Amino acid sequence: MIRRNFIKAGLAAGVTVVGGAAMFRVRADAAEGKFPVRHSDAQWKKLLTADQYAVLRNEATERPFSSQLTENKQSGVYSCVGCDTPVFSSKAKFDSGTGWPSFFEPISATAVASKTDYTLIYPRTEVHCATCGGHLGHVFNDGPKPTGMRYCINGVVLDFTPGSPEAS
Repeated sequence: MIRRNFIKAGLAAGVTVVGGAAMFRVRADAAEGKFPVRHSDAQWKKLLTADQYAVLRNEATERPFSSQLTENKQSGVYSCVGCDTPVFSSKAKFDSGTGWPSFFEPISATAVASKTDYTLIYPRTEVHCATCGGHLGHVFNDGPKPTGMRYCINGVVLDFTPGSPEAS
């Protein structure tokens, strides 16, 4: 009897957690009107690969250590695949050991924007492209100096251009 009630309580808690996460989830494309670059859902699907679309438009997360950009040590600029906006510089890239490309700051103060994300119930800070609104990843306050921030970014939504690590 006690075991059955424990199992029922566990199932109820699980349904509540999953339902709560779905209720608070706001897709990046739901805020289309706020960004200079806008496309219909059908246009985004034509412009992006399936993996890019899943992350950039539906806030998915790529598997850790799946992006070649995680280990990239070249100088250059990382741009959003949705709109070609430069978002990070190799000058700010560091090895966080998390499995995703990580940076301690964006390339400029206006390159990325953020919002609170409740998909895991507890609040996190989502990072998105300030030009197209695409989901890039999350930012945490456990990074290195000088900022103490760790922008944990999905490599699948970044294009890398080798060369000068300054915005063009």
